[in-house]
Amino acid sequence: MKPLKGIRVIDLTHMLAGPYAGMVLADLGAETIKVEPVGTGEMTRTLLVDNPSYSFKGLGAYFLTLNRNKKSVAIDLKSEEGLKVFYDLIQHADIVLNNFSVGVIKKLKIDYNSLIKVNPKIITCSITGFGETGPNSSRPSYDQIAQAYGGGMSITGTNSSQPLRSGIPIGDLGGGLFAVIGILSALISKNSSGKGQHIDISLLDVQISLLNYMATMQTLSGENPEPIGNAHFVHVPYNSFTTLDGFIIIAVITNEFWKALLQVLDINDLNNPDFSEQEGRLKNQSFIEELINKKLSEHSTGHWLKVLSAARIPCAPVNNFSQALSDEQVIHRNMLVEVSHPRGGSVKMPGNPVKMSESPEGNFSSPPLLGEHTFEVLKSIMGYDTKRIESLVKKQVISSS
Repeated sequence: MKPLKGIRVIDLTHMLAGPYAGMVLADLGAETIKVEPVGTGEMTRTLLVDNPSYSFKGLGAYFLTLNRNKKSVAIDLKSEEGLKVFYDLIQHADIVLNNFSVGVIKKLKIDYNSLIKVNPKIITCSITGFGETGPNSSRPSYDQIAQAYGGGMSITGTNSSQPLRSGIPIGDLGGGLFAVIGILSALISKNSSGKGQHIDISLLDVQISLLNYMATMQTLSGENPEPIGNAHFVHVPYNSFTTLDGFIIIAVITNEFWKALLQVLDINDLNNPDFSEQEGRLKNQSFIEELINKKLSEHSTGHWLKVLSAARIPCAPVNNFSQALSDEQVIHRNMLVEVSHPRGGSVKMPGNPVKMSESPEGNFSSPPLLGEHTFEVLKSIMGYDTKRIESLVKKQVISSS
């Protein structure tokens, strides 16, 4: 049995940060009901659908991935009758997740203070760019805004004149992950207190948290760190190097690793007592890494991975996506899974990294068509009869696929 089986999540999210949080909860077994606008659905339903390389049977890569294991109910939340339907659904829910701009949920009357009148034990979570309080709370934000504002871009890349965002959208994905942490914490708290609560997640807050020890280094020294590419500010050699046919990462963080590397590479000029300790290697970083790069360029990445791994020296290839997704370790860990499409066929995508001894992963269900589960949810969960549901469909308060 999956660990969150029996937990019901109402997912009001769009784009990336919120849907990613909902996907993680759904992967862990929560019944995740995506509430979407009648007619249009959530905005990522149409993202990439016109690109044949990145879509499959009318669904793009965003929606296919982020909405697996979810159900879809289409409700017009801007109508009085639609809001009543939503409130009825909240009576049977544990969590409500959204990533609307600050003020939107209050305007729609679906904020925490409104929902606890319907369900006093409800847990709500809002993901916003700058949080729901503070002088800049109303500013719009997206992933790169969060990365830039939070300081991370200032240390990414090779020099301070060309700030560089992370290739992975860590602003949005980080916000989604911390939303899950907050939600799970609130569920545990409710077990003892019997009370729900509201969780306020800011993409900026998350980026500041992820600065971690580097932020403390700045507050201690008063100095702003500079981007240093793939090198390390303490350990040498700890960098990317060129091989005959690609690139390789070597990460020497102990003197024992250094001794082993000297034996593998057999470079006379590196057998210097000044390099035996980390401090001496750091002072001579450019010299050391230039010699290593020259040596590594003589053979293929595969050759060096074999001999370095045999010597237990931390190393890795710089894989492209196809290499990473076909790696034997990735496959063994079930990190590339096939998810069915509601119209038939399947799509390969990343799996669930949370491996639990007593909770097998199970299968991944398809992302839903718009309103695919409207009848099911209103009838089986909320107790609406068929006549009432058909009346709501006719009035366009709800829709069903």
